[in-house]
Amino acid sequence: MSELLGMADSEIKDSWDNLCLGYTESPGHPLLREEISNLYQGIKKENILVMVPEEAIFLTMHALLIPGDHVICPSPAYQSLHEVARAIGCHVSEWQPKEELGWHFDVNDLAGLIRPDTKLLVVNFPHNPTGSLPDKNDFDEILRLIADRGIYLLSDEMYRYLEIDEGARLPSSCDLYDRGITLSGLSKSFGLPGLRIGWLSSQNREFLGRVAVLKDYSTICNSAPSEILAIIALRNWELITSRQLNRTRRNLLLLDEFFARSDDLFLWNRPRGGSVCFPRMLTEMGTKAFCQELVEQTGIMLVPSTVFQFGDNHVRIGFGRENLLQVLGRFADYLRIRFGYQSA
Repeated sequence: MSELLGMADSEIKDSWDNLCLGYTESPGHPLLREEISNLYQGIKKENILVMVPEEAIFLTMHALLIPGDHVICPSPAYQSLHEVARAIGCHVSEWQPKEELGWHFDVNDLAGLIRPDTKLLVVNFPHNPTGSLPDKNDFDEILRLIADRGIYLLSDEMYRYLEIDEGARLPSSCDLYDRGITLSGLSKSFGLPGLRIGWLSSQNREFLGRVAVLKDYSTICNSAPSEILAIIALRNWELITSRQLNRTRRNLLLLDEFFARSDDLFLWNRPRGGSVCFPRMLTEMGTKAFCQELVEQTGIMLVPSTVFQFGDNHVRIGFGRENLLQVLGRFADYLRIRFGYQSA
């Protein structure tokens, strides 16, 4: 926190020093919403609601959906992106990427999932857990498919700004589509999950109004200190996200070497964005049992694909931390003992 406060300009430092710990404005601090709007092309602060990212998913789906609606969601995915819709009573179709094509999300597969009663499409690019990222032509085709049918789009952009090739970064959905709803926040690309600050951005103010009413029954308003710290972060967003991206790129090179030496144990598709990847294990041991044994013996925690309801053959590996080289060394030692893996 001291490092973040050190980035504060005089205006916001004064706000921090004289902060009143009372209730805040329910939509979010006006300065915070103004700073968020600067991340987009055509979005004003009135088109933004600030809240916890998980809360934003929950309230979005409750604002949009009723039992019986049809929703399309990527799979594997962050659990809330599909389970909240299922809990409401919606029919959920899973849009699965093709592993053999580098976890490619095929637009033709999406077209085949769309039904007359499809209300909402959920996307998440860069994708958690695979790191998949479509090209701009494919993304334009996705938007064309749903715009022709008036389908809402919930675009989880929590890993935006962590594209390995910055030229591959997609425009934000809220800028491109009048029924587009962008979910973003400070947890991933900014590396500030403890602030619990995220937001919804949309051109559709009627939708935002429905979410605002629901927020009166969840958090009501945001943490006053977190909002001020978030303003500091957003005023320094290029510095902060570039540091995160540089670390991700460095760590990805370490993974390149690691998986090249262990190709008898893992099948790996290099992610195009984000700070997670989803290799397939080539051993007979299921990944749930593998991850349990790994954390007990080494303290290394990976996420088995069973958590994503996606079989028992993959693991999610996060590579956003500074100590990845140390972790990979310990991981290699474990693999050498457990499977006879020999590093080069």
